[in-house]
Amino acid sequence: MKILVIGGTGLTGRLVTKKLANLGHQVVIGSPSHGVDIITGAGLSQALENTEVVIDLSNSSSPEEENAIHFFQNAGKNLVQAELAANIRHHLVLSIVGTDDALQIGYLRAKKYQEDNIKNSGIPYTIIRSTQFHEHTDAIIAVQGNEEEVFVSKIDYQPIALEDVTDYIVQFALEEPKNGTVEIAGPTRANMDDFVAKYIEIIGKPIKVVSDEESKYMHLVVPRSLLVPAGQYNAGKTHFEDWALVKVNEVPLNMHDHH
Repeated sequence: MKILVIGGTGLTGRLVTKKLANLGHQVVIGSPSHGVDIITGAGLSQALENTEVVIDLSNSSSPEEENAIHFFQNAGKNLVQAELAANIRHHLVLSIVGTDDALQIGYLRAKKYQEDNIKNSGIPYTIIRSTQFHEHTDAIIAVQGNEEEVFVSKIDYQPIALEDVTDYIVQFALEEPKNGTVEIAGPTRANMDDFVAKYIEIIGKPIKVVSDEESKYMHLVVPRSLLVPAGQYNAGKTHFEDWALVKVNEVPLNMHDHH
């Protein structure tokens, strides 16, 4: 099957592309470096020739509101137009759990636009809403902390491993379109500060976790349960501790790679 992966050069996109290629599919990478620009529409109709499935993993250059909304509106318009002309039979979008519940955040409003645009397009679709990735833990520490301590809220958290996210993207992309939304999340739910403390303990960083009851994520005030699924969801297989242990053990290998 011919599949276009938009954002195929990103972290998620590279893994999805590799997994699909390993299954024997013909994968086209939709990114400006591969001659496909969803903002200008350049190269899009050529990339969609004889394509059956489009996987949209695109992202704005920054999460800042105006930039994100401009990106997803333009990209959305171009994609729908080109996909209708090419008779695409399944469009899959990777989105975020809780998008409807914090539309005061510009980036989530932009993601909602991306979702609604496809829902209303007449193109058969599947929207996967994912929780935050295990891999975001370093960013939380970097944004919310300093060299000695990190300030983390006790909000609900249920992160999922990138590996599991990409497995679900591949699985749902190859199934019949749901014409609806599915949610994916990690196997364990706890407070965000618990996950961060566990991670710091496993990787052996000398940082102290300062927990608070402020409902904040990356300095944004959010509903307490924004980052976890509200109802049914598909659980990832990888437990957070196992992922962190693997990550710790990978470090020496990477160091050797550079020599």
